[in-house]
Amino acid sequence: MEEANQSMASEFIFRGLCDSRLLQTFLLLPFSMLYLMTVVGNLFVVLLFITDPHLHSPMYFLLANLSFVDFCLSSVTTPKLTTDFLKDNKTISFGGCMTQILCVHFFGGGEMVLLVTMAYDRYVAICKPLHYSSIMDRQKCIWLVLISWTIGFVHAMSQLVMILDLPFCGSRIVDSFFCDIPLVIKLACMDTHTLGMLINADSGILATTCFILLLMSYTYILLTVRLNSKDGASKALSTCTSHITVVLLFFGPCIFIYLWPLNITWMDKFLAVFYTVITPLLNPAIYTLRNKDIRNAIKRLINQHMNSQDNF
Repeated sequence: MEEANQSMASEFIFRGLCDSRLLQTFLLLPFSMLYLMTVVGNLFVVLLFITDPHLHSPMYFLLANLSFVDFCLSSVTTPKLTTDFLKDNKTISFGGCMTQILCVHFFGGGEMVLLVTMAYDRYVAICKPLHYSSIMDRQKCIWLVLISWTIGFVHAMSQLVMILDLPFCGSRIVDSFFCDIPLVIKLACMDTHTLGMLINADSGILATTCFILLLMSYTYILLTVRLNSKDGASKALSTCTSHITVVLLFFGPCIFIYLWPLNITWMDKFLAVFYTVITPLLNPAIYTLRNKDIRNAIKRLINQHMNSQDNF
């Protein structure tokens, strides 16, 4: 029996989004398409920034990094989710489970800090326009992005260290489609109430701090916008609306999962799908549709392609 338990400890079993085999088959195509659109959309934004000199500014440098983070975050969970639709036995190794936890918190934590950085960039652009080029120079932008990646990594490692040595000797069934800490620690053969509070506090401090900073930044920006001319205010408000929409889409599900847990299985799964699958897809769409510079960059790219085809 001891040997059986030891072998079981090497993997976890996902319950998945639903139990119906027919529904899982039906969901395979939509989720595959969502992931393909996420990959294409986010990498296209990165490609636009690299190839179009008109987008070589701090705001679009940060946006390109956000798109890359969204691509990575979606890639941690969605490919596994889609392939599991075809399987009856949805297993993941212990190492794979810990890697998912590390990567979700690494990219998720990094995105939180990156969103704060983007709010700071808009604050400087709108509230201190005359000093923008000197404050948000290329070197500072790179440092801000590196800080966001570093904070995300430190946060992820702190989460992983707390659960890595937990004893798992009973059920291995995770009632979700990926390894999420609140669900994994429930499977440990010990009282994890205190540990769960520590883990939630760790995530909560990062999420709450970033969310408060974002609220303060955008409140100050919107108040400043009201004092500006109509043309400038309209453009600034359009940009800020895109940013605020992305912030709400990202932080909303995280708050309910980690800070205000509902303990409703279907709701938890819906929110998990939203921030790991849907939000990474919506972000490039929101910025692309609402941003005139990016729309113009797309037109220039299409025109260049058509011209090169004509010359050929």
